[in-house]
Amino acid sequence: MWAVHLEQLAKGTTFLTQHHHTWLRHGSLALRMLCGVSRNSSTDCSVLAIRREDGGQWERRAPLSPAHVKKLVRKGVKVLVQPSNRRAYPMQEYEKAGAVIREDLSEACLIMGVKQVPISGLLPEKTYAFFSHTIKAQEANMAMLDTILDRNIRLIDYEKMEDARGRRVVAFGKFAGVSGMINILHGMGLRFLALGHHTPFMHVAQSHNYRNSEMARQAVRDCGYEIALGLMPQSIGPLTFVFTGSGNVSQGAQEIFNELPHEYIHPKDLKDVCETGDTSRCYATVLSRNHHLRNKDTGVFSAEEYDKHPERYISTFAHEYAPYVSCLVNGIYWPPNAPRLLTFSDLQHLLSPDMAPKQVPEGPGMPRLPHRLVAVCDISADPGGSLEFMTECTSIDVPFILYDAEHHILRPRTSSFAGDGVLVCSIDNFPAQLPREATDYFGNLLIPYVWQMLKSRAEAPFEEQEHLFSPTVGGAVIASNGRLTPRFEYIAELRAQKEKKQLMSCMGQQHVLVLGSGYVSEPVVEYLTRENNTHITLVSSIKTEAETLADKYQNTQAVILDVQQQQKDLEQLVKDNNLVISLLPYTLHPIVAEMCIRQKTNMVTASYKTPAMAELHNRAVEAGITVMNEVGLDPGIDHFLAMECFDRVKAEGGKITSFVSWAGGLPAPECADNPLGYKFSWSPRGVLLNTLSQAKYLQDGQVVSIPAGGSLLESTRAMDLHPGLDLEGFPNRDSTIYREPYSIQTAQTLLRGTLRFKGYSSACIGLQKVGLINTENHSCLAPQAPTLTWRDLLCNLLDMEANVSDDALKAAILDKVEGEEYRVKVIEKLGLLSSEPVDKQTTPLDTLSKYLAQKLAYGSGERDMVLLIHLIEMQRSDGSRVQEKVTLLQYGDPQGYSAMAKTVGYPAAIASRMILNGDIQDKGMLVPFQKSVYQPILDRLKMENVQADYTTQEL
Repeated sequence: MWAVHLEQLAKGTTFLTQHHHTWLRHGSLALRMLCGVSRNSSTDCSVLAIRREDGGQWERRAPLSPAHVKKLVRKGVKVLVQPSNRRAYPMQEYEKAGAVIREDLSEACLIMGVKQVPISGLLPEKTYAFFSHTIKAQEANMAMLDTILDRNIRLIDYEKMEDARGRRVVAFGKFAGVSGMINILHGMGLRFLALGHHTPFMHVAQSHNYRNSEMARQAVRDCGYEIALGLMPQSIGPLTFVFTGSGNVSQGAQEIFNELPHEYIHPKDLKDVCETGDTSRCYATVLSRNHHLRNKDTGVFSAEEYDKHPERYISTFAHEYAPYVSCLVNGIYWPPNAPRLLTFSDLQHLLSPDMAPKQVPEGPGMPRLPHRLVAVCDISADPGGSLEFMTECTSIDVPFILYDAEHHILRPRTSSFAGDGVLVCSIDNFPAQLPREATDYFGNLLIPYVWQMLKSRAEAPFEEQEHLFSPTVGGAVIASNGRLTPRFEYIAELRAQKEKKQLMSCMGQQHVLVLGSGYVSEPVVEYLTRENNTHITLVSSIKTEAETLADKYQNTQAVILDVQQQQKDLEQLVKDNNLVISLLPYTLHPIVAEMCIRQKTNMVTASYKTPAMAELHNRAVEAGITVMNEVGLDPGIDHFLAMECFDRVKAEGGKITSFVSWAGGLPAPECADNPLGYKFSWSPRGVLLNTLSQAKYLQDGQVVSIPAGGSLLESTRAMDLHPGLDLEGFPNRDSTIYREPYSIQTAQTLLRGTLRFKGYSSACIGLQKVGLINTENHSCLAPQAPTLTWRDLLCNLLDMEANVSDDALKAAILDKVEGEEYRVKVIEKLGLLSSEPVDKQTTPLDTLSKYLAQKLAYGSGERDMVLLIHLIEMQRSDGSRVQEKVTLLQYGDPQGYSAMAKTVGYPAAIASRMILNGDIQDKGMLVPFQKSVYQPILDRLKMENVQADYTTQEL
């Protein structure tokens, strides 16, 4: 009421009502109330509602306790509480705290709960705060999310309220751990009894049977007292507990465990404890990632690498630690593609008779444990996650199952705990068993942020209100104004992927033929095999390389085949697959495309759509196939980023006046330690041959042409594009042909160029001048020609006698390279004046290429770098001019993919997946200039940590 009165006063409205004197008497209170919520009354919400929980009978928690409500009411907030006799705190306590008990919550601007809200209970244009369980596009909650969007609801998800380091700031995790640990001790008592052993754990009940956790702790202490007295049966042996994770969940579980007589040990000591430990205490270890995760190739653990590439790791837990564990308390987050803690086969082994404890029973006829692993408490409650056998959660009603690993059977335990298997407890709402304490704990964490949430007006555009919230609250807004917020737009993509995955699963398996097993191939194979229904056939002429790669990934097989010599065999493979990805040299693409047309098989390449490929367009259309070209780095990502900007500018009524793009695949600066400032992870032939190419570009409305044969590098210019990098660049091919497909006819400058470190062009000119970059056959390089050294070859190319003095040879070279001393030094430093024998390859270019491929190869631990920069000048609709700089800088990982492999392989793989999923249905020889193609690829590249930075400068 007071907010309305203030607003009327601000507008100059006179209101003489029966409340007038009350207003005058309490005006200062009203002002304090409003200031307590916000300084801006136009954005304040002074009515908050706590809705009832509509989940199962055990959901008795609330987001705020009566004590928290009392604080809010004292600050002038009106709190509505929806009636519920099941809530842990009775309605009377909320009413006593100042809340209004009311069914109708429509007066509230902010409605808070704990769990998901039924669709029928979602009021339009309100701000809701609860655990929505939508951030992984969980299928069960997508209908609710659709309704939230349809009804213009602003959704704040507690799960995404994070601090600057990405740590959750409000959660029930601690009490999940507390409750879970109490439950598993109770379950172990019943399981041991069913196996013939009375233990002190029989005196511990399920956590919801206690008024509070302190009562439960006392029961655990009493249990521990008996253990300390030696009342644990000797035939069970020392009990060992392993806690995975170090967050609130694990810490809460350890708080309860610590009430027992205990000793913490290092994981490596588990085996010794099992053999020599004391049964009057319990042993525990906290298992961190570095204890059991190992890189498949190096055998070491890197947290940074694991976070980015969990698929590169294996877990040693099953054989290194699990055989010595009595109870596993699992509280880790399991990312997709990560190694599992325990698989089906791991558990089969752990539950086999061979794994029985070695302790001798106290007397004849006394039972032995069938295996050491007695119980698993999966507090993470992640079906199909880190514990593969945990395929469904348990419940508070039926908290335990016995998992029979031999027959893959889950048996719910309702009365008897006898039978084969391991006891599993995995309740997905553990904290609901201690509802009062969980509510108090959660509310204490949440209350500081409620004041910000009260500023939310769901009917106002989120962009206009975002400044009112801290990153913790603003960053947790999943939906607003009928759409997902930018941070959570990925949910739609993830949802679409899941739906398509289900559709594909119904349709059957997808078969992909990958041609080439070089450095780019692995990201392609790795990405595509993330889908279990995708089978890869990897074709290569290099047996070891192909088989090594195939062995690393599921559903992948290697076929050793020479593409040029065994074309009939290749065509049969093309016929047997849904898609062909050609990572071969571009000259072979037309041959593969011909086969794809005949066999009606789709195709993807990362190379340019050459004239030879373009000629096949009509035939590809007639065959009804998609052939997507230019989905690598350059060409590829350069197109995506350019078109994204062009389309945005034109949509806003502007026009492009200049487009200059520079790109280069280079060694990282610390690895550019040779005269060329360049290194090779593939054949240098194409790179060196490119120095003889022609080029054409548009400069200030004038076409500039550079003829083929060696003039290209003369146009090299210094580049000041990125701090700390001494770069130069020269034009690349014909840039003018992109004016039409880019649809930037208004551009007066259009240039696409190649980046190198300073000195590269001059060095290559020197190699050209002495005749080493020459594609013609040379008699002295014929296979049958006499053996010669590099010095002999240079003398031959310069028409000099082989026995000429070094000074004379250098003088001749200096004359040939136009007096540039630097070029002579480059030739000498590359070893081209040495007496090292030449591996003759018929032409100077091929001979030099083979030599440099070894001489300038990346060494162990070295990394490469990809730098792509677009400089785009535009004129806005209001006539103002601006330059946008788009920068993609990617470094390689010496333990993983090179930057070039990642930026070429992932775009090709993503485009392939889109074709397989039916996202790309156009036919013919295509390039990725449509938004429906480039935008999804850019979005998915961000998920692989490949994304550009943008800066804008007024001109």
